[in-house]
Amino acid sequence: MAGLLALTLTACEGSKAVYPETDRSTGQRVMVDPANPPERKGLFGPGGLSLLGDDKSKEDAGATGVGVNSFLWRASLDTIAFMPLTSADPFGGVILSDWYSPPGAPDERFKANVYILGKGLRADGIKVAVFRQTRDARGTWTEAPVNARMASDMENIILTRARQLRLAVLEK
Repeated sequence: MAGLLALTLTACEGSKAVYPETDRSTGQRVMVDPANPPERKGLFGPGGLSLLGDDKSKEDAGATGVGVNSFLWRASLDTIAFMPLTSADPFGGVILSDWYSPPGAPDERFKANVYILGKGLRADGIKVAVFRQTRDARGTWTEAPVNARMASDMENIILTRARQLRLAVLEK
């Protein structure tokens, strides 16, 4: 069975929170103080329809350009990159993989569904469901039990990677 390393996530707090944004005029990443967010111009002028949202709070940090936390989104894609993807919806926060057979275990395959549940980088903002099938002597795939820790291990790996991505942006 494919083993995953269990990683722990430690809380990350700084003396002052700043979050990355993309300056639309230059395309450069800039750090934004949530207490003084830049003025956003809507699609139909100031105060009009805005595709990125007007009210950016700490809970929305990292949610620029997608409907969910961008750090969790990128970390989820990085974590399951070895599996083929069936679909990825950045606005709904759903990533569905196709079946993957580990090398050396052709009669066993796994599938993972990743759900990003919010815009905040929080431990309860990610949910992973893992499915496993085995092939019997007739060549038919049948459902098989999954190690109970596999989904939580993947969640921890995603959270750790998201934290690394966030710290890398803050250090720039």
